[in-house]
Amino acid sequence: MIRVVEFRRALHRHPELSFKELRTVQYIEQSLDEVGISHTRIAGTGVLAKIEGRGNLSHAVVLRADIDALPIEEQTDLEYASENRGVMHACGHDIHAAVLYGVLVRLAEKRDFDGTIFGIFQPGEECNPGGASMVLAEKPFENYTVVAVIGEHVDSGLEVGELGFCKGEFMAANDELRFWVRGKGGHAAMRDKLNDTVVAAAYLVTLLNAVNDENTVLSIGKVVADGATNVIPDEVYMEGTMRCFSESHRRTVWRIVEAAAQSVDASAGTTTEVDINHGYPAVVSDEKLVEKAIALATERGVVAKMLEKRYTAEDFGHYCVQYPSLFYRLGVGAKAGRSHTSTFAPDERAIEVGVDFMEALARAF
Repeated sequence: MIRVVEFRRALHRHPELSFKELRTVQYIEQSLDEVGISHTRIAGTGVLAKIEGRGNLSHAVVLRADIDALPIEEQTDLEYASENRGVMHACGHDIHAAVLYGVLVRLAEKRDFDGTIFGIFQPGEECNPGGASMVLAEKPFENYTVVAVIGEHVDSGLEVGELGFCKGEFMAANDELRFWVRGKGGHAAMRDKLNDTVVAAAYLVTLLNAVNDENTVLSIGKVVADGATNVIPDEVYMEGTMRCFSESHRRTVWRIVEAAAQSVDASAGTTTEVDINHGYPAVVSDEKLVEKAIALATERGVVAKMLEKRYTAEDFGHYCVQYPSLFYRLGVGAKAGRSHTSTFAPDERAIEVGVDFMEALARAF
């Protein structure tokens, strides 16, 4: 596993943001060339590796890892800490890529499996439109019968040697919400001569907050009212996120958001521009694939835990829409800390667990 750990550390040392993974993609290509694995560029700064086995090569299993980092200044003091100031692999994508690389190296050594195995080193998971949508837009598997698309994500809520699964709905669909509440601002003491955009925006936040229930999360995380103690601004800007699992419910919430803005405008005399930037579909793991994966983990003595669905999002959902898919969590230990923070440091022993299990899945499927 020394080569795979070195691979991970090289990525961690030189992290790059979404769709800017130029050095990363070159390093991945070089590493694949060294072990004789064929590959092509995909989605701009991604790599699609292919290993053909035997038998019916039109049957395929697709393994996916994301490769982009986050705009975070690393504070781990690791010997291989980020050398790219203000950018860090704080979500474990370097672990994901290392696991995939390790699996491909093993499979390429013998090629003693039926069909074709693809490995996607995917860019741009951390921002819309998501690299997964760009990969699929190129139709790389058009002439194949895809048996399964497999992906994983590190999880500090699980210890090393533990895997987490969820049947069906696993991670939420997400949409970015932006609002421009516009009116006639002016002197705060002359209320009869203006439309109070701040009050209108506050009312809109209240209406949007009421959307939250057991099936929906809607949060406004940014409000900019650039006025003063005695100035009501002409415009208030707001942005937030919406999460749910059902596509039909998702469309219903879009209509509710639009209606809320119209209601505020009707009562406040404002004009609100609403932008709903449609994000990723929900991650839905095929139940039969989950059952097979849990059985395989049990056979191999790996601890398999059932997890609750969560409102975080992943562009892996795009694969779930088109193909039978399996997404699971790879334990990296509680000491890793929280992802998306400057001190996130996964236990590297998880890499070997990840490689062993993903290789077993690829062969079994």
